[in-house]
Amino acid sequence: MFLPMNQEDMQKRGWESVDFVLVTGDAYVDHPSFGHAIISRLLERYGYRVAILSQPDWRDKKDFMRFGRPRLGFLVNSGNVDSMVNHYSVFKHKRKSDSYSPGGIAGKRPDRAVIVYSNRVREAYKDVPIIIGGLEASLRRFSHYDYWSESIRRSILLDAKADLLIYGMGERAVIEIAEALDSGIDVKDIGWIRGTVCKELGGFTDAEWKGEADTILLPAFTSVKEDKKKYAESFLLQYQNNDWIMGKRLIERYDEGLCIIQNPPMEPLNTLELDDVYELPYEGTYHPVYERDGGVPAIHEVKFSIVANRGCFGGCAFCALTYHQGREVRGRSKESIVKEARRLSQHKDFKGYIHDVGGPTANFRTLACEKQLKAGVCKNRDCLYPKPCPQMKVDHEGYLEVLREIRSLDGIKKVFIRSGIRFDYVMADSKNTFIKELCEHHVSGTLKVAPEHVSKKVLKMMRKPENDVFERFCSEYKRNNEKLGKKQYLIPYFISSHPGSGLKEAVELALYLKKTGFIPDQVQDFYPTPGTLATCMYYTEIDPFTMHSVYVAKDIEEKKMQRALMHFHKKENKHLVEKALRKIGKEELISILR
Repeated sequence: MFLPMNQEDMQKRGWESVDFVLVTGDAYVDHPSFGHAIISRLLERYGYRVAILSQPDWRDKKDFMRFGRPRLGFLVNSGNVDSMVNHYSVFKHKRKSDSYSPGGIAGKRPDRAVIVYSNRVREAYKDVPIIIGGLEASLRRFSHYDYWSESIRRSILLDAKADLLIYGMGERAVIEIAEALDSGIDVKDIGWIRGTVCKELGGFTDAEWKGEADTILLPAFTSVKEDKKKYAESFLLQYQNNDWIMGKRLIERYDEGLCIIQNPPMEPLNTLELDDVYELPYEGTYHPVYERDGGVPAIHEVKFSIVANRGCFGGCAFCALTYHQGREVRGRSKESIVKEARRLSQHKDFKGYIHDVGGPTANFRTLACEKQLKAGVCKNRDCLYPKPCPQMKVDHEGYLEVLREIRSLDGIKKVFIRSGIRFDYVMADSKNTFIKELCEHHVSGTLKVAPEHVSKKVLKMMRKPENDVFERFCSEYKRNNEKLGKKQYLIPYFISSHPGSGLKEAVELALYLKKTGFIPDQVQDFYPTPGTLATCMYYTEIDPFTMHSVYVAKDIEEKKMQRALMHFHKKENKHLVEKALRKIGKEELISILR
C-alpha cells in the first residue's frame, strides 16, 4: 500500500494528521532506488505517519498545506538528482525531458528545488521544523562554487531557511531527529546528531577562537568567497574529515554572526541494517496516479535491479560519492540479495533478466582493508590511486558467490552487471576467476567501463590509474571472450575538458581512439557540480592536495573543441577538429583525424 499523497489517502488509513510531510522533486516511486521511498518507509517502520508531497506546485504555499500542519515537521529533498543538473546540460542548455517525472516531462520541479520548497513551507507554517536532505542539500552543506551562476553561494541550510540538514545517507540521522522531536525537544536544540549540519548564532574572530580538540575552524565564508586559496584549503579540510571514525566537527562562519556547524559523519549502516532497509515493504514501482501520463521512465532501469552495496573507495576526483556516501564500502548479505532476486523473479512483468547487481561500484563488496574498522579511511592516501595500496584486500569471491546463486534461481535467464566495474581493482586481483565469469555470464554483448582519459597529466588530476592498466584489462577481456567463443565488446567512457586537460591532451585522446577503434558511446564534457574535488580544481585552478596550479578549460569554444575531438569521425565536428589542430600547431594530423 502506497503512503498517502492527499487527504483522501489519509482518510482511507483513518489518519486525521501526519507526523511528517516528505517533500520531493521526483514523482512518487516506492522503490529503494529512490531516497524518498527509503526514508518514508523507514519512518513508517518506526511507527511514524508519513505523507508524500511529490512535485508540489512551488509557486504558491497552498499545495504545501495539503496535509495540514504535520505534528513533527517537513522533510525536504530535490529528488534523486540535483535539480540544476536535472534541468541544465553542461553547456547550460535546458533539458527537454526528466526521467524522474511522469511521462518524462520536464519542468515539474523548480531550479534549486530544496531552497524553493523550503521557503514555501516556511511561508505556510512559520515555526514548523524543516529538515533538508538528499544529494542537493548534502553537496551544498558548506559554502560552494555554483557553476550555473558562476558564484560562491552560502550553505544551502541558510538559503533554505531550514533548521537542520542531513548529509550523506540519512537513515540513522532521520530516525534520531524524529525521536528527538517526538520527545518534545525543540528543533533548534537538536545540534548533536552525527550526519547533520545545524546553525548557531554568535560570531567570533580567529583571535577569539580558543580551539577544541574535536573541532576544526574552516576559513570563514567571506575569505572563501574572496580568496581561491582559502576555498581550496576549506575543501581539503572537508574532504579529510568525511570519515565517521576520524572526522571532526567543522565550523564555518558568516558575516551575519551565524555559524554553520557540521557534526562528524554518521556511521554507515552495517550489513544487518542494510538488509533491513532494502527489505522494507516497498511497492516496487511508481504510484498508480501516474499511469495516465505513461508512468515514470526512471523505474525501467531499476525495477529489476538490485542494490548490493554502498560507498566507494575508488576516489575519482569528478565523483561526488566520496562527499555523499563516503569511501567506506558496506554490503548487504548474500541471503538478503538472493531473497530479493527470488522475489523479483516472481513479478508478473519479469522476463528472466536481472538488469544489475551492484552499487556505486559493482565489484566493491566490503571494506578496502581491515585498518578502516578502527582507524577509518586514510586522509592523504587513496586505496587505488596512484597504485593499489598494499594493505587493500582484493577479493571478488564474495561477489561471485552472490552472482552464482542468483543465476541458479528458477526463472532467471541472465544476470547483468551495469552499475560499473572498477577495472583497476579487477587487474589487482591475482585470480582470473572474476573476469572469466564476467565474460561468460554477466555481459550483454557490450561492457561499459570508464577509463575517462589516456593522458598521464589528466589521469593524475582525475586520480585514476595510468592508461596501461586499462589496456591490460582490455587484453584480458578480449582473451577471455575469445577463449569462450564469444563476440563481446567494450564501450569506454571518456570525459573532455576535465581539469588538467588542454587541447594537446584532448588530441592525445583522439589519437588513441583512432588507433584502438574505440567509439565512445557517450561524450561527456566535465560538469562542475558541488562537492567534488574536480569542481574545486575547476573553480580555483588549484590542486588542494598540493596547492599547485592546474590548467582548466573554461572557454566555451575550447570545451566544444575538446568534445568534438572525441567524436572526430563525425562530419559535423570536422570544422572544430581542424580548428583545434591548427591552434596547437598540429595541422599534419588533420588528414589522420577524419
